[in-house]
Amino acid sequence: MIYAIVLAAGESRRMRTQKLLLPFGSTNVIAHVVNQLMRSVVDKTLVVVGHEADKVVKALSGQAVTIVENPDYASGMLSSVRCGLRALPPQGHAGPDAVLVALGDQPAITTSLVDYLIQAFIGNSKGIAVPVFDGKRGHPLLFAAHYRDEILTHYGDVGLRGLLHAHTDDVLELTAPTGAVLSDMDYPEEYRRELAALEERNAAPGT
Repeated sequence: MIYAIVLAAGESRRMRTQKLLLPFGSTNVIAHVVNQLMRSVVDKTLVVVGHEADKVVKALSGQAVTIVENPDYASGMLSSVRCGLRALPPQGHAGPDAVLVALGDQPAITTSLVDYLIQAFIGNSKGIAVPVFDGKRGHPLLFAAHYRDEILTHYGDVGLRGLLHAHTDDVLELTAPTGAVLSDMDYPEEYRRELAALEERNAAPGT
């Protein structure tokens, strides 16, 4: 079983509005991200909320996702990762074999990218998979479920980068076909960039 944890708890301070609720295509940013995951080979999706949780949950109404609230969201991204991990069932029956951590503010993510990452992970002996573009590591990040307890108790000062640094021999770097793996959005100009990219994708032949 592959579980996805979507991080959707941040305060959007640099955007100066709740960026996850901004219009994106026929929906909004967070619903678009979740839609891409739901169409992928991911088995179950959890969304970790915090800032303006009620509004984010409302934006996902009708989606077959599990909502997890992070009361400590202001302390940073790792706290949301940990909330999601604690909400997962134990390994074994219906429990996760691997966990994919996705960013709620990364609308450039696509179903095909998620499937590519997961299929490469399944077909490899490495326990961590990370997409790379232009020499830079991005998101989503995928790791074997046996790393869950380690993440819950370590890396409080550096986040998931600490997991990658601690297990360099167990990391599978996958060359991403586009820079989408690096494209989260914190500022208004980055939101405009993602809207322009969406229009370009929609205008491409065969879409």
